[in-house]
Amino acid sequence: MPDHAPRIRLATHEVTNQPDTPGDRDLFGEDLPLRETLAREAPEWVARRLAPLGHEAGSERVQALGEAANRHPPELRLFDRHGRRLDEVAYHPAYHALMHLAIDHGWHAVAWQEEGHGGHQAHVAALYLLTQAEPGFCCPVTMTHAAMPVLRQAPTVEARWAPGLLAWEYDPRPLPAADKQGLTFGMAMTEKQGGSDVRSNTTRAESTGDGWRLTGHKWFCSAPMSDAFLTLARSDEGLTCFLVPRVAADGERNAIELQRLKDKCGNRANASAEIEYRGAWAEPIGPPGRGIATILEMVQQTRLDAATAPVGMMRQALVEAWQHVRERHAFGRALAEQPLMRAVIADLALEVEAGLALVMRAARAFDGDARGDEGERALARLLPALAKYWHNRRGPGFMAEAMECLGGIGYVEEAPLARLYREAPVNSIWEGSGNVICLDVLRVLGRHPEALEALRRELAAAQGASRELDAAVIDLEDSLQEPPEALESQARWLAQRLAQCLQGALLLRHAPTEVSETFCRTRLGARAGPTYGVMPSDAPLNVLLARIAS
Repeated sequence: MPDHAPRIRLATHEVTNQPDTPGDRDLFGEDLPLRETLAREAPEWVARRLAPLGHEAGSERVQALGEAANRHPPELRLFDRHGRRLDEVAYHPAYHALMHLAIDHGWHAVAWQEEGHGGHQAHVAALYLLTQAEPGFCCPVTMTHAAMPVLRQAPTVEARWAPGLLAWEYDPRPLPAADKQGLTFGMAMTEKQGGSDVRSNTTRAESTGDGWRLTGHKWFCSAPMSDAFLTLARSDEGLTCFLVPRVAADGERNAIELQRLKDKCGNRANASAEIEYRGAWAEPIGPPGRGIATILEMVQQTRLDAATAPVGMMRQALVEAWQHVRERHAFGRALAEQPLMRAVIADLALEVEAGLALVMRAARAFDGDARGDEGERALARLLPALAKYWHNRRGPGFMAEAMECLGGIGYVEEAPLARLYREAPVNSIWEGSGNVICLDVLRVLGRHPEALEALRRELAAAQGASRELDAAVIDLEDSLQEPPEALESQARWLAQRLAQCLQGALLLRHAPTEVSETFCRTRLGARAGPTYGVMPSDAPLNVLLARIAS
């Protein structure tokens, strides 16, 4: 037991050989790979602005807020005591406190207020840290952030809504947008009969002279207490994107009925609702009949966030496991001194570092796209899908492995591992499940050959540094020569290999040799496999473990 831990004697025994309860942590200062990545990828101001967030998000206070927001999930309130319809969701105060942490410091807006100058890198790094406080509340933060590119497609709508979106103040009051200090956005796309196949949507939009009225259902409405929802409905021209305010300009509640909240496996702090539009007032955004293309501008942003969140969760699980094995003893020595446990933890650390490198490279591509760099624009089309697919494939197994490092105590709800394990699948399903994302990778490669060329340049920059990477790239190139109909059945393997090769190339160029070479040997070489902890006998475990917490 650590010297600073109190000794506790119960009626029958003394509590010994248990790790100390975690105190305040500095999620930024202790994360060496994050600091190195930002120093390489981002302007200096990004790290300076993130440092206070790392202190706050890792504090005991904020960690307790995350736990409370999960233990007290949102509640649906359809009617008031007199029978008047409310259609409201009531959140625990912990949820609101977490929303203040994110929005009152501008992390939903930074990508647009500093666009092209590190803004996207700041947003992604902040989301990575905020996820380690609580993943669920990050959904409305992401949706609000991602709405901006859609608003830009309708200048008159942007002029009215963008100032509230960019405001640094969380204001949950159900008021007209013009009367609020800050606004949040949600999304309502999928329907029962189609899911990801939004082309089968049946919600109707009819022009009434004073706007449009929507009638239909939405099977999943993200963040149902948002001030506005971006949604798809079918007009005479075809599927069109609409903005639907929760409260109309005259102060009346819009005709949006909440049917029920989803009882989800995880993501407990966040509300997801089934809704009905019963003649809800809406205004169109983007060209009529081009709703999918319009809203894909939002989806591209949310996909990068959905690729980042699992890396943040993996980092949190890694730190929990590392603290436990350093302080817990078995068979005569600390678990952290056991060779096999050291191999498992070091392998988990490799996964986090590779994931962080990939999402931060994608964020830099977004900023480069904003500056008009065609090569970065090409990468920005492809990298979010690759990262979203692969990081979410790795997430559930990673959480299970970290939980196993703690043993039985990791399986109970007092530890955050159980919550993280329940949370792990959501980002894989959200904004397109694995098959949808892999098919989208093929679509990008087919329609935008410049994206593949940009990726080839990234891989070529590390050519000759690793025989495992060189061999994997040759294998990839051979596969890419196959006809499209043959590639579709291999789309998962192709997305995985593209993501891992890029991770390896980034690490070879920028990470310590011990990190990059071990990654390539264990992910691309003969020992590659689905199990964590299968490490070469000469792997530099001391170096890998020393990078977990600095």
